[in-house]
Amino acid sequence: MHLDSPFKGLAHIPEHIFKKVRNSTFNALDRLVKTAIDNKVDFVLIVGDLFDNEKQSLKAQVHLRRAFEQLQHHDINVYLSYGNHDFINGNIHPVTYPDNVFIFPNEKVTHFTFKKDNEICAAIYGFSYENRSVLSKKAQEYQLLPGKIPFHIGMLHGSLHSNTDHDVYAPFYLSDLTEKNFDYWALGHIHQREVLKEHPSIVYPGNIQGRNRKETGDKGCYHVVLSKTDTAMTFIPLQSLQYNSLTIDVSDCDELHQLETKIQSEVSEYTKDSGPQLLQLLFKSNQDNLQKWNDEQMLDEVIELVNETILHQANWKYIFRYQVERLYSIDNELAQGEHFVGELIRHFDEVSIQSYLKELYQHKQARKYMEPITGEDELRIKHQAKHMLVHELLKNGGD
Repeated sequence: MHLDSPFKGLAHIPEHIFKKVRNSTFNALDRLVKTAIDNKVDFVLIVGDLFDNEKQSLKAQVHLRRAFEQLQHHDINVYLSYGNHDFINGNIHPVTYPDNVFIFPNEKVTHFTFKKDNEICAAIYGFSYENRSVLSKKAQEYQLLPGKIPFHIGMLHGSLHSNTDHDVYAPFYLSDLTEKNFDYWALGHIHQREVLKEHPSIVYPGNIQGRNRKETGDKGCYHVVLSKTDTAMTFIPLQSLQYNSLTIDVSDCDELHQLETKIQSEVSEYTKDSGPQLLQLLFKSNQDNLQKWNDEQMLDEVIELVNETILHQANWKYIFRYQVERLYSIDNELAQGEHFVGELIRHFDEVSIQSYLKELYQHKQARKYMEPITGEDELRIKHQAKHMLVHELLKNGGD
C-alpha cells in the first residue's frame, strides 16, 4: 500500500494536484475497504509494505486503524505482515490495531487459522521483516500443518531469484512454492501485477496505487474465491489516479499551433475512458524543428497551454514530464559495412550500458536519487544514442 509515499519528483506540479497525488494511497486504501465489504469477503491479506518507510506518520497509522475498524464492523479479518519498507524494528511508535487484525510478529514463519461457524477453514502462513532486508530463503521454512484443514495459504514478501528490477529479498524459485502443496500464494514486494502460476495460484497483485512514472496503468487487488475444485480470481482496480505514458509522432507539425492541436487530440483520445491521470509524453519527429522548439523552451509553453485545458476537467489530466526523440534511420547496408561507422553500429548492438553507469550508481550521494535502469530503459537509451551519433557523424556527408 505504501501509505505516506512522498511522490518524489512531483513537487513542481500545481499544489492542488499534488495534494490529490499525496492523498492517492489513502484513497486507494478506502477503495480497498469498500471492495472487501461489498464482496463480503472472509478476510483481507496484506503482504508487507503497508507504509512507505519504517517511521510512519500519525496520519497514516490512524487512517489505517480506521480502515481496519470498518472491516471489523463487517466481521472481516485482516492478516498482515511487514516488509522491507516498514520493517518492525524501525517503527518505535506502533499503533494498536483492532482485534480483527492478525500480524505475523517476527521473521519466523508462523501461522494463523481462520474459523467460520466454529470450524477451521484455512491456515494462513507468513512472517514479517524485523529489519530492512531478509536475504535468507524463507520459502523453505513453510510447512503444512497436519490435520484436515480445507485450505492452506502462504503470504510471502519476496522476489524470484531471477528478478533484476528490484532488490532481491527472501529469494525463491517457483519450485520452492509449488512443492509445498499450498492452495494459494499471496506475494508482496514486486509492484508489477503478475500471476506467476495458476495451479496453484502464485500471485503478485502489485501495489494499490502507482507511485511514480514507471508504475503505470491500473493498480489494485485480487478478489479470490477458493473452492475444492477451483480458484477464481478477479482483478479490481483501486487507484485514485493513474500514471501513464504516451508516445506522439509530431513529424507532420510544422508550426507550434499544429503541435498544440496534435497533443490535445492525442491526449484526449488516449484518456477519454479513464479517470485522473499523470502523463509522461515522448515526442518523436523526423524533422529538426522539434529539437529547436525544445532547445528554445517553446515546447514548455505548449505543454503549459495544453495542461491549462486538460487540468480542470472532472477526470483531470496533467502532463508532468516529457521527452524529445529525433527519428533517425540507419541503412542496413551502412550497418553491415566494413568501415568505422559500421563497426560503431555493431558495437552499440553488442555492448551493455551498465558498465558506463557503474560509477554513477556507486556514488554515495547520486545513487540516493537514481532509479534502477530496466532492460527497456537500456534499449531506449542505446537506440537513441546510436542513431544520434551516427546522424551527427554523417550529416555533412561524413566529413
